[in-house]
Amino acid sequence: MQKIVTLNRDCQVRRVPTGEVAILKKNEFVSITQSMGGNYTVTWQGNMYRIDGCDADAIGQESVHIDFDDDGSGKISTDQIWKALDTIYDPEIAISLVQLGLIYNVDVIPESNEVVVKMTLTAPGCGMGPVLIGDVESRLLRVPNVKKVHVEIVFDPPWHKDMMSLDAQLESGLTF
Repeated sequence: MQKIVTLNRDCQVRRVPTGEVAILKKNEFVSITQSMGGNYTVTWQGNMYRIDGCDADAIGQESVHIDFDDDGSGKISTDQIWKALDTIYDPEIAISLVQLGLIYNVDVIPESNEVVVKMTLTAPGCGMGPVLIGDVESRLLRVPNVKKVHVEIVFDPPWHKDMMSLDAQLESGLTF
């Protein structure tokens, strides 16, 4: 899927694989090279960038809408945190990080409205780690009252297919 489009507005992107945030400007030409899990990989001036699905309208695609109601309490909803995490997909397998079993722990620190996520990768050498960290940060910052997100990549315990939900195992064919 290689399609050249013009950005119809400025758009925040993350460079692949380093995860650095950049802004691509309106009227720039980009080439869409991949669409998976609602996110898009584009190339621009020889570099690859990931456009969050929430910003897909910038390249003329349908945006993912992630909106949560604020109950006015000033507290962070753990349920909303998990729902937001379940919207983040592995860049190579169109299955959410939650369903893959990559999210090990979520702690909410109410005093600072901070969320701390411990997660792993399917392989220690996965080059997309920084991009996935950026995905987690940007999606969790959409949850009401979240002011800061800290993501820690851990490899203990090592990830294995049994950590996947049954639906994810069936979808990926890993049910043996």
